[in-house]
Amino acid sequence: MITERPVRGRTPGAEERPERSPRPGARRSWMAVFRAYLALTKPQIVELLLVTTVPTMMLAAGGWPDPVTFAAVLVGGGLAGGAASALNCYIDRDIDELMRRTKRRPLPNHQMTPRAVLIFGLTLAVISVALMGLLTNWLATALTAFSIFYYDVVYTLWLKRRTPANTFWGGVCGAAPVVIGWAAVEGTIPPMAWALFAVVFFWQMPHFYALAVKYKDDYARAGIPMLPVVRSMERVNFEILVYTVLTVAASLAAWPLGLGPIYGVTAIVMGLVFLAEAVRLVRQTRAGVAMKPMRLFHLSITYLTVVFMAVAVDALI
Repeated sequence: MITERPVRGRTPGAEERPERSPRPGARRSWMAVFRAYLALTKPQIVELLLVTTVPTMMLAAGGWPDPVTFAAVLVGGGLAGGAASALNCYIDRDIDELMRRTKRRPLPNHQMTPRAVLIFGLTLAVISVALMGLLTNWLATALTAFSIFYYDVVYTLWLKRRTPANTFWGGVCGAAPVVIGWAAVEGTIPPMAWALFAVVFFWQMPHFYALAVKYKDDYARAGIPMLPVVRSMERVNFEILVYTVLTVAASLAAWPLGLGPIYGVTAIVMGLVFLAEAVRLVRQTRAGVAMKPMRLFHLSITYLTVVFMAVAVDALI
């Protein structure tokens, strides 16, 4: 699954200033309340989801989609992503308190009550599904509802705390916006949509494993069996390489399905850069030098953004 970027400058194990929680009965400004609610939606995740959804819709439409459908997916999809993230914060509030990467979120920081977060997440979920139902079609609406359910119930409640394969299966909801966007435009999900789905799905493993390597101690402290916690670094490196190769292969498989040379050249060049960074991480491990997994994490975001920008350019020419 796609995850938000860590706060810059914070390293695991580093000493942190204690957060100031609001005093009981203290009034907070409307801006502080707004920021707390906004933080629950994990806007950086929503932003990255839309980076893949918009170009896919453009490709499905052969240019700019119908304005109503376009706006419905942007708003409805954004609200759905925010709903899933807010409900994730509600469910994971116990482990978020134990992890340095997440302890500043509104619930562990005591900026909001669990009840308020639950109501907020459910409200966003209902609005997002209703909006998709009114302005798109049944397939896109059903996929939107399924994605919220899958992320919060199947992934967060069940898989995340029970199996190191959680990242693999969680990748379904991270890649779902691609097929949702295509379905909203055409009402179907053709091979091209599934090929782009595969790009995002496979991409999530090297993307998230790099983050999990950096915050291994965090996940271990919270009892979450992320792959770097329960397997050797050799196994983690193997999976990073395999899924990076599969990501690049999926991006190239999409080329002959209806994309042009701009996309093809971009997919090849960015794929080689992405693969080279994955190989660099493996070599650092084998050489016993200090690893820099966040280089791969940040590069993975650049890779996905550039490849899908190429999809959008090809859709317009």
